Amino acid sequence: MSIFTSRVSTQTEEFARNRVAYLALIDDLRRRRAEAVIGGSEKARKLHQSRGQMLPRQRITALLDPGSPFLEFGQLAGADLYEGVPPGATIITGVGMVQGRACMIIVNEATVKGGTMFGMTTKRHTRAQQFAWRHRLPCITMVQSGGGFLPDLANIFPDEGHAGSIMYNQVRMSAEGIAQIAIVHGPSTAGGAYIPALCDEVVIVRNQGAMFLGSPQLVYAATKEVSDVESLGGAQMHTTVSGVTDHMAEDDGHALAITRDIVARLEARPALRWELVAPRAPKYRAEEIYGLFNADRRIPNNTREILARLTDGSELQEFKPLFGDTLICGFAHVHGYPVGILASNGVMFSESAVKGAHFIEMCCKRDIPLWFIVDTPGFMVGTAAERGGIAKHGAKFMTAMASANVPKYTLITGGSYAAAYLAMCGRGFDPHCMMMWPTGHSALMGPEQAVTTLTMVRETIHKREGTSWTDAEREAFQAPVRKDFTEFASPYNFARHLWCDMVIEPAETREVMALLLDLAGRTRAIPTRMGVFRM
Repeated sequence: MSIFTSRVSTQTEEFARNRVAYLALIDDLRRRRAEAVIGGSEKARKLHQSRGQMLPRQRITALLDPGSPFLEFGQLAGADLYEGVPPGATIITGVGMVQGRACMIIVNEATVKGGTMFGMTTKRHTRAQQFAWRHRLPCITMVQSGGGFLPDLANIFPDEGHAGSIMYNQVRMSAEGIAQIAIVHGPSTAGGAYIPALCDEVVIVRNQGAMFLGSPQLVYAATKEVSDVESLGGAQMHTTVSGVTDHMAEDDGHALAITRDIVARLEARPALRWELVAPRAPKYRAEEIYGLFNADRRIPNNTREILARLTDGSELQEFKPLFGDTLICGFAHVHGYPVGILASNGVMFSESAVKGAHFIEMCCKRDIPLWFIVDTPGFMVGTAAERGGIAKHGAKFMTAMASANVPKYTLITGGSYAAAYLAMCGRGFDPHCMMMWPTGHSALMGPEQAVTTLTMVRETIHKREGTSWTDAEREAFQAPVRKDFTEFASPYNFARHLWCDMVIEPAETREVMALLLDLAGRTRAIPTRMGVFRM
């Protein structure tokens, strides 16, 4: 096991400049998170509380064990996509401990648009369910929703990943013995009624919770029947007459206490399948990464210096250190959990890809989770690379990565472009969790490459048609291309569309990885069968 030795001085002007630039990015991330945590407007929050109800995030805190972390997924989903909807897409999803049992918590943010569902709401909900399913986590859903936001009907109703998938996932998880528990805190209409109705156990709050397929207004419009909330779908009726709900609570706090009792009766938390070692802090502080990461994206970063601040004891048992050195592969520990690291160290060459495929296969044989740490401009291009078989060697790496059934995690720290984004376990290859640092950025190509490519296409057209353009016209064409590709690559664009699960600070990385590895380590190992390697 080799120990990284840092060769960077933290006293240089360059380090100070980089640190100031990164801390500005951290401030921006924290501002975005704070906006998501607030929920709805002050008026909406006060109205909610005036009814004697806890705010949604207060409910989460009251449900969780004291001191439990809450690992939130999709906190910035939907940001700037809907008018009047803050980041989060009217729902809160994350993992926390309830009675010593890790649970997926899914909460309607009733202070935002009455908890109605938008397209990104259903996407965030189903993403949370997929994570819970894979890790066999009980799901606790706190329901208070006006149903679907009708103007966004095309994105919430007809397709896979929409409201129907939420219900399908509930049924299939329940069939596999993954507990589905709901608390009905307030009026819940249409899909908001079916979600608790499909759960194993349902708690409803007296004089607050209600659930009906059609609201009193809709019932009158359809049948001319006059009804009110309580007679149509209140707690008393559903608990004593329809039998749709199982437990009636006096208020939010009582409902959460009943739910904790339900969770206490579930099976014991599974044991870890990996042998842990004593956790050790890195030799160097993670906060030093802020001064190590170049403020100028054109300047490559020193991956070994980054790893020295992420692994236990700053140690890495490196595999093939003298071969394919633009991909660093090796065995390490994070808070005592074993990981196989594949970290970008420049452009991906054929040698890097073959080495990576070999390393992934070894990790699968040994049941070691894979951690992809990504900062690469892509695979090498050009005549020499093509003649050297870069496509088939890249395909080997991609085949090994896609075939691997060990837990896989992706962290984009810098650039992640083109096929390298895919090969380094991009979203389409189903990592257990995909994270980005505020410096992360990803696209089919970089802004300048896109500008150059599209400019050459336009100039070819001019040449063919016998026309020309001025320097000013060329710049007017290039500016929006550069802007569009820069904005697309942003980690916050990925987060708002749920192309990544979370944007995290470098100093949070070890703790987040430890939480994720603990969850995965309590699932059964799945053998890996590799696809065909093109030789």
